[in-house]
Amino acid sequence: MINNVVLVGRLTRDAELRYTQSNIAVATFTLAVNRPFKNEAGERDADFINCVIWRQSAENLANWAKKGSLIGITGVIQTRSYDNQQGQRVYVTEVVASNFQLLESRNSQQNNQGHQDHHGGYQQQGYSNQGSSFQNGNNTGNNFQNGNSYGQQGSIFEGNTTNPVPDFTRDNNPFGRSTNPLDISDDDLPF
Repeated sequence: MINNVVLVGRLTRDAELRYTQSNIAVATFTLAVNRPFKNEAGERDADFINCVIWRQSAENLANWAKKGSLIGITGVIQTRSYDNQQGQRVYVTEVVASNFQLLESRNSQQNNQGHQDHHGGYQQQGYSNQGSSFQNGNNTGNNFQNGNSYGQQGSIFEGNTTNPVPDFTRDNNPFGRSTNPLDISDDDLPF
């Protein structure tokens, strides 16, 4: 059986960090995830998905991600139940995140503060290595993986002088029109 969740969305509020009686960090948050289709008004609806994350990842999320932050999470869906004060059984379904990743730099978060994205933020921003990845596995170590620092945008071509980027100009177009006809037979085609 498969129970695997991958979500990309924006935090609706700052994560609420608490500690259990045995001093284990737990953070709860809600992720707004845009639907891939538009409604009758031409706007994208969003689903507001309740999530929880534990241990060091919970502390990292509370420290680094704020309301409006674009994050990606992976985890599982779990349903739990409890009896409320009236004695009724209440069922709660939520995503238990095992790790998360910040998908935009802190600078772009500040620039987008208060901006409501109707076009699917994850599609508009794209995935990048600007953020940080925080993982919460079953091991006891802290798995903190950091991408580029905030505000730095490195390039794979920086400092690389042995393999320069080719310069394709109008006069040097490999797909430009040629005066020579192509000599292709049916035997040369793969289909």
